[in-house]
Amino acid sequence: MKTAFCILGLLSLAYVAEPALDAALRQVINHHQITPMVKPAVDSNKAVLGQKLFFDKILSGNKDISCATCHHPAFGSSDELVLPIGVGGTGLGPQRQIGYGREHIPRNSPEVFNRGAAEWHTMFWDSRVSGTVDSGFDTPANEKLPTGFDNILAVQAMFPVTSRDEMRGEIGDTDVFGQENELALISPAAPQSIWLALMDRLLAIPEYVDLFRAAYPDVPVDELGFQHAANAIAAFEIDAFTFLDSPWDNYLRGDDTALTEQQKRGAVLFFGKANCASCHSGNLMTDQEHHNIGIPQFGPGKDDAAPLDVGRYAETGADTDKFAFRTPPLRNVAVTAPYMHNGAYEDLRDAVVHHLDPVAALQAYRAEQIPEALRPFYHNEKQVVEKVLASLDPQLRNPTALTEAEIDDLVAFLSALTDNSIYRVAESLIDSVPSGLPVDQQ
Repeated sequence: MKTAFCILGLLSLAYVAEPALDAALRQVINHHQITPMVKPAVDSNKAVLGQKLFFDKILSGNKDISCATCHHPAFGSSDELVLPIGVGGTGLGPQRQIGYGREHIPRNSPEVFNRGAAEWHTMFWDSRVSGTVDSGFDTPANEKLPTGFDNILAVQAMFPVTSRDEMRGEIGDTDVFGQENELALISPAAPQSIWLALMDRLLAIPEYVDLFRAAYPDVPVDELGFQHAANAIAAFEIDAFTFLDSPWDNYLRGDDTALTEQQKRGAVLFFGKANCASCHSGNLMTDQEHHNIGIPQFGPGKDDAAPLDVGRYAETGADTDKFAFRTPPLRNVAVTAPYMHNGAYEDLRDAVVHHLDPVAALQAYRAEQIPEALRPFYHNEKQVVEKVLASLDPQLRNPTALTEAEIDDLVAFLSALTDNSIYRVAESLIDSVPSGLPVDQQ
């Protein structure tokens, strides 16, 4: 195996026999300690409750958007939009339209595949939720976060409902029935009051009371908190969106025929010459660290930095974190366009090419590459470009030289990370929810 790996370092991969490719790739897999993944067990009653909650717009202030609106099974557990459209929007997926007077949510809606894996210890593009059940969690709620979470995915589910743009709505909003949005009136400094108000909504519906009792038979109804709802949502997401039967998974289990020769060449490049695995590492293909890879700035911006989005820097204040975002996982990446924290690239090959020379890619990026509605919010001024490049990840300052054929091989490998089970959308859909509100289907 060592000899085969050395041969690959000397010869063009295009001329290496497949047995040598397998030997080299197996050596690489062992070196990086990549192992087959196992689907976590979930409580079926929690998952049933979580599915109802995931699709129920009762969790939004105006009762017009659900978790599924931005993380829909029909759209790769996302929405296929460059930037998401939250409260006040209409429609679903790429056809969704923004509401009057609203802004796009500043960051791309990530897919939620395999988020129940034990390796996860961060959530969101800026990792503002981090930690483990054993060590505790660091979140925007600080000491106001309740206890009793099953995993970090459940902690993540606590926060979209508190966001005005995503689900909660603005002061003065009315819901779909013309009633005042009581959630919007609550101070953002009191997230526990938002969660309490949501539980009041849910437990006023008899069917939800029954579902919570089935999921939590040892918890009195009057002691249920939104963390119990969040645990259920996480259980559903784990059950519905864990996919571990891609060609890559089967290769990891020992099937040498699971990958094509081109995909094997791409895998060796991924872990070797192309250096992708320096950030897209481990079983999840993310180091869960934050890197500035020179992505163009567009959209409404985020918080105090608007109209720019400085990423992780807003959480840490460290100059090295300016414009840095958490490395996304890559499983099913071929079907989860658009890419980057703001959906800057629609095509996977273009996203790969950007990594090879971010400086040139950022300088060459044009407004025509994003939807027309967002072009007025494209910030390509010289000083903005210079700011972004000033803290570019050192690993990316020097271009990586790959041939067109090698890029094709890399993209072919990335396609091998797709589990075809993700196309069985109907298995995750439901026709109705306990609130009686309409369900986003397809």
